[in-house]
Amino acid sequence: MFPEEGELGLRIVLLCGGSGKRLWPLSNEIRSKVFLKLLKSADGTRESMIQRICRQLDEVGLLQSTCIVTHHSQVEITRTYVGEDILIISEPYKRGTFPAIGLAISYLHENMHMEPNETICILPVDTFADTAFFQLLHRFPDVLAQSKAALALLGTKPNQPSDQFGYIVPVLPKETDGYAFIRQFREKPDEQTASRLIEQQALWNCGVFAFSLQFMLSYLQDMGHPVQVDTWRANYEQLANESFDREVVEHTQPAIVLAYDGLWNDLGSWKALTEHFNNRVIGTGRISDNSSNTHVINELPYPIEVIGVPDIIVAASADGILIANKEQANLIKERYTTVSLTPKYGEKSWGVYRVLHYCKDELGTETMIKQVELSQGKATSYHQHHLRQEIITILSGSAEILLEDIRYKLLAGDVMQIPAGMKHGIKAITPLIFMEVLLGKDLAEDDITRLAHKW
Repeated sequence: MFPEEGELGLRIVLLCGGSGKRLWPLSNEIRSKVFLKLLKSADGTRESMIQRICRQLDEVGLLQSTCIVTHHSQVEITRTYVGEDILIISEPYKRGTFPAIGLAISYLHENMHMEPNETICILPVDTFADTAFFQLLHRFPDVLAQSKAALALLGTKPNQPSDQFGYIVPVLPKETDGYAFIRQFREKPDEQTASRLIEQQALWNCGVFAFSLQFMLSYLQDMGHPVQVDTWRANYEQLANESFDREVVEHTQPAIVLAYDGLWNDLGSWKALTEHFNNRVIGTGRISDNSSNTHVINELPYPIEVIGVPDIIVAASADGILIANKEQANLIKERYTTVSLTPKYGEKSWGVYRVLHYCKDELGTETMIKQVELSQGKATSYHQHHLRQEIITILSGSAEILLEDIRYKLLAGDVMQIPAGMKHGIKAITPLIFMEVLLGKDLAEDDITRLAHKW
């Protein structure tokens, strides 16, 4: 959506991605928390964070002016959840929010030819709030113009002192035409300090920022950063893991804040997330009556029984099993380095896969067995691998395989061997399940050359 004549434009940039550490084992490097279909939706089914926020942005008329920034490994799964109509800007490496925003600004400037006076609103994709929260975003262009501020933020009124959030301290008197100028920021203070900040009418920082395109272009140039997309991407690996808050927000004046008084939550922990489930058990399992405030999320085919254990989270997937007291479940982020970093479950545009087995022999040959499910009518890209061979066994359904430009039809029980370097793709004529055995010296995900996404 581009602004009509006389209208101040607003472009939403959704920051999406993450490494999936705090909600392991359901989230991982490929399927981060925003793709987990765990939240109760209006129709009684379950939806993911990214589906929820896109639905709400659509309800307030902002989805058509939204773009998403995410790591290149998550572009495919993001597209599966949001469809084909939303612009996705891919990061070559996982870095902090400042590089991600710098890349987005450069893209909007160079590729989308946005006007310098248009307003950019940065929004975390895991924002959980009422739709009224997103309606408030429409005010950013006007309050920036009226206040002459360089930055505008959105803050929510705290319901208790907390050391889990950043605080925005306003200049008193508190408000001018619905906004307040900002005196200072405090990042996750102790609860005693948080109480004093609340007495000063401080707000929790929602991580939502707005500014003109020109402000950010000038900032990048003044700090010696590029404003060309290719240059950003070429230097991305060397960039520090900096947050936008520390790099820009805390050093920019004048800045203002809009106050929001309604539902807003940070769903970065199992404790917070389970408060928004519509069932205590998702998947196969049962919880005894004397296990109050306990939740089970089970993606495995084996039942989980919980008896007499209150206040815990049990999360099970192909990547592992977590059993933790909800208050301490966040410690998994610190222990994550001891957990397998190779995801054993992944979602693609064509379906899902699970890693069933992996080993490496004394000669260095790796073997991996995957169970792959393709939705009817979906197909992988036409591609080739240079360092591994594949053996495909159809378990159920019928498939069409394109191998070196020749088409073959395979049914349940059929086996096909694909040597390294051979061009191939597979399409599901019906719902399809097959076993894929990979053999080679290096089974890295990036050993792939895509020749055509559609064939």
